[in-house]
Amino acid sequence: MENEISKNFIELEIENDLKNGRYKEIITRFPPEPNGYLHIGHAKSILLNYGLAKEYNGHFNLRFDDTNPTKENEEFVKSIVEDVEWLEAKYEGEIHFASNYFDKMYECAVLLIKKGLAFVCDLNADEIKNYKGDYNTKGTNSPYRERTIEENLLLFENMKNGKYLDGEKVLRAKIDMASPNINMRDPVIYRILRAYHHNTKDKWIIYPMYDFAHPIEDAIEHISHSICTLEFEDHRPFYEWVVNNCDFEIKPRQIEFSKLYLTNVITGKRYIKELVDKKIVDGWDDPRLVTISALRRRGYTSNSIKKFVELAGVSKANSSCDYSMLEYCIREDLKLSSKRMMAIIDPIKLIIENYEENEIEELEIPNNMENENLGKRTIKFGKELWIEREDFMINPPPKYYRLFVGNEVRLMGAYFVKATRYDTDDKGNVTTVYATYDKKTKSGSGFNERKVKGTIHFVECTSAKEVQVNLYENIVNEEKGKLNEDGTLNLNPNSLLVKKAFVEEALGNAKPYEKFQFVRNGYFSVDPKNYSEKNIIFNRVVNLKSSFDPKKVER
Repeated sequence: MENEISKNFIELEIENDLKNGRYKEIITRFPPEPNGYLHIGHAKSILLNYGLAKEYNGHFNLRFDDTNPTKENEEFVKSIVEDVEWLEAKYEGEIHFASNYFDKMYECAVLLIKKGLAFVCDLNADEIKNYKGDYNTKGTNSPYRERTIEENLLLFENMKNGKYLDGEKVLRAKIDMASPNINMRDPVIYRILRAYHHNTKDKWIIYPMYDFAHPIEDAIEHISHSICTLEFEDHRPFYEWVVNNCDFEIKPRQIEFSKLYLTNVITGKRYIKELVDKKIVDGWDDPRLVTISALRRRGYTSNSIKKFVELAGVSKANSSCDYSMLEYCIREDLKLSSKRMMAIIDPIKLIIENYEENEIEELEIPNNMENENLGKRTIKFGKELWIEREDFMINPPPKYYRLFVGNEVRLMGAYFVKATRYDTDDKGNVTTVYATYDKKTKSGSGFNERKVKGTIHFVECTSAKEVQVNLYENIVNEEKGKLNEDGTLNLNPNSLLVKKAFVEEALGNAKPYEKFQFVRNGYFSVDPKNYSEKNIIFNRVVNLKSSFDPKKVER
């Protein structure tokens, strides 16, 4: 008997709607406002909406809710399209824009006026707020609420034709100023705003408010289920009021789910913009951020993001995911798919004194011991090698199995070597280690006369390529929290460490976004933004150690 696949609460609602005939087909959408780059939380919404449409053989739309021209631009539109396509959320047909429906929205506003359900109000923003009251006090009707339908039609047309100043008048829905839901207390649905729009240019000087525009967009596109996050739950009554009173035949249904929260990261657009403007980061795609483009640039894969969203699940309860869960997902995706290469990030020189001068040997080693399908490669071996500084100690602690004078280790894929002496600089730092090698101990030779407890990696000096590596930590101070008492960001001064490293010869041909495991140092990806063949930069995606246990994820 096959195990029954459990459904989340949204899937159960959709299946019930199909069963009772409320909708004949499922159409979902992802409707971002193009006022910034998308972050990891948006990935959940993208994949959820696309996944539901795919599951029920429906359609998925990509639509921009571009109703606020003061904060939107083409750069953000372009980045969002790239993110959605990178996540392989296949949208139907052309990309949609709310601004393409401005004529229809204007018609809907006129219809509401004619029905006596909207009026032009002369109160300013502060006055409107005061008249609305609060959760303990009922609102007070605007003195302009009882204007006649004819007067409202004329005033609204005059708003459209530019006869009033910005903010001088607004159009409000006429609902109930005593409603316990403040969103239903005669909300503003149109305002005057003389601003250039990235799509409609200078055609309009009045713009619909988001809460009014959004249900109309959904209805025009025949969206069946408007899947949105929990903060819109209190807005649902107005959403339904709009689609009902604007006489749409197909009425979309709004269902809310919990946002995806990630601990100790910056997702707020205001904060990211501040970091960008102050050049603390080098753009919205800086790998220390968790915008989707930043994760892609750092080296995360779309599969790892999908796995992360799947593990996070879909629910009505707000909760936070630890960053280690995201790191677990990329490790799982890369551990079998990436070649395991040798790179020395903190180098000291190892000189093998009994190896022939100027002799360079070629050794064949597997690209990934756990995935033989990745094949083998040839590496160089010679008298002078780069090794990691931490792989040699003058006074080693107990159970230290790497190099120290008198100790023998295996050089990965090569020979046993024994340290004999070392040089230091004037500060006492080791600069060079000297050793001898045993020719009989070549890897694959079957040598078994003695064993060694330690294996270290290396890069042959004459063939090594010098590259830049970027090592990342969380951009905010994890111990003290994300924000200081004054509300400013509590930044980690060590969030980026830039180092020069020596890598094996083959890595000198690496291309943007190519990913590798650097033995013992973590997973790295070639930075695409500052790439050139003469300047290869590797971003550390994640280190090799994990503190996350997928078995402990609550379902």
